[in-house]
Amino acid sequence: MKRRSFVRFRPFIGLLAGLLFLALQPAPAQTPTSNLSKVWVPDLGNGRYKNPVLYADYSDPDVVRVGSDFYLTSSSFNCVPGLQILHSKDLVNWSIIGNVFGAQPPLARYREPQHGNGVWAPAIRYHNQEFYLYYPDPDLGIFVTKAKNPAGPWSAPVCVKEAKGWIDPCPLWDADGRAYLVHGFAGSRAGIKTILAISPMAPSGLRLTGDDVLVFDGHAGHPTLEGPKFYKRNGYYYIFAPAGGVPTGWQLVLRSRSVYGPYEEKIVMDQGKTPINGPHQGAWVDTDAGEDWFLHFQDQGAYGRVVHLQPMVWKNDWPVIGEDPDGDGKGQPVLTYRKPRIKSPAQPLATPPTSDGFGRVPLGRQWQWHANPQDYWAYLNPAAGYLRLYSVPLPEGYKNLWQVPNLLLQKLPAEAFTATAKLTFSPRVEGEKVALLMMGLDYAYLGLSNQGGRLLLSQSVCKDADKGTAETATPPVEVPAARAGQPIYLRVAVRAGAMCQFSYSFDNQHFQPLGAEFKAREGKWIGAKVGLFCSRTAKFNDAGNADIDWFNIDK
Repeated sequence: MKRRSFVRFRPFIGLLAGLLFLALQPAPAQTPTSNLSKVWVPDLGNGRYKNPVLYADYSDPDVVRVGSDFYLTSSSFNCVPGLQILHSKDLVNWSIIGNVFGAQPPLARYREPQHGNGVWAPAIRYHNQEFYLYYPDPDLGIFVTKAKNPAGPWSAPVCVKEAKGWIDPCPLWDADGRAYLVHGFAGSRAGIKTILAISPMAPSGLRLTGDDVLVFDGHAGHPTLEGPKFYKRNGYYYIFAPAGGVPTGWQLVLRSRSVYGPYEEKIVMDQGKTPINGPHQGAWVDTDAGEDWFLHFQDQGAYGRVVHLQPMVWKNDWPVIGEDPDGDGKGQPVLTYRKPRIKSPAQPLATPPTSDGFGRVPLGRQWQWHANPQDYWAYLNPAAGYLRLYSVPLPEGYKNLWQVPNLLLQKLPAEAFTATAKLTFSPRVEGEKVALLMMGLDYAYLGLSNQGGRLLLSQSVCKDADKGTAETATPPVEVPAARAGQPIYLRVAVRAGAMCQFSYSFDNQHFQPLGAEFKAREGKWIGAKVGLFCSRTAKFNDAGNADIDWFNIDK
């Protein structure tokens, strides 16, 4: 049992209070093998892999290869650190190496939760020995940021185009030195969708230089056309773009001998006879051994948009993605397949981290806040091996956690898993609470609160949180007075179908269920997320805290 004195660490609080903020800044890659998932490893260890290669919500993935290294990014919406960067040597084993920003600009706008806003589908490219990452903020415009090292630091984002409703940008630098940017439109902002446009761009990639040209209208056969990716091969310009809607759509490819068209069209992958719904929106990438592959997402509801890897071949200058059992040139997803051939030595098993013992800086790359973090929300003490969460006042006009920024969460890592947190709660005032949370449009948490001088445990549930619905709670269970100041273990067990059962323990051996089973639900454009928060209702000039000894994801 870890015990520590608050007084003992008081001289270091000024330093340590900033460690969490620093931990959220870009940093070099961490050794992935120490963080290998206990619940999902896609590498089967026999030269084959199983899909998804990322069983987590890495929505709208894009990938670039530089030498023998692959780098992946994805939409992060209002979650920060934003634009996480993943690395792999073989497209199967992935680790998180950094992020573009630890606070999302504009800082004031994203200090409060902006569910479904922020960073939509990005594109990552390598040009002139620099990494370029383009992303849309659907309310503000198209932005670009650059880095010499994909782990960071990344430059401050530059607005390439101020616009409302421009989304999903992707650049192309042509052999003649000219540059272009393709993008789609968000119907919710622009009032129109399912059309794609291309703009000329300065070779620097930092500004557009001419008018937008509409190059394809998908209304006739490809509704909800979006997410374009721009490539050139064998004299053809290609636009890979998903259509048909997120849960049910297909992968469309357009090609033309001219940048501005006219473009031919072909569906190159759909669900076929597989259980993989809506296979689309992702990235074509080749290996240093000359093979072609495609990464895309699959919408799994509460689990988010998980990432699959498909083999890809070219026939008559059209791509065929996945397997094509009937030979019609339209592929379907594979569930298992041989791993990509690469020239470099085999990569050790790697997965994005899940568990965290809080024993080192930076904080595990899996963690994200629901808004730009303030440095007084928490501090990381790696020497003592715990993360201290301070109770943050609930916002004015509080209705439910949809309004709360200081939620420290991570993506769900598999269809079934158990998340357990060991913590010690040290409240100072009435109404302080620490909780293990399953967050989404519906959410539930197991909370430990200070009420009337007693510590009470209860499960709270909120349905349709985005509509301002109030929480309901189970009758509380009182923690024995003798247990005050002692560690407690909070757990949520998730089974297939995103069914969640909360429980607690005083010894990490015997867990007592509390509350009814809860069905997790996705958030706004993101999957459900699991993690922690510490809050208070009272206005007071100081805060109690909860020390999180560890957070463990297991079977």
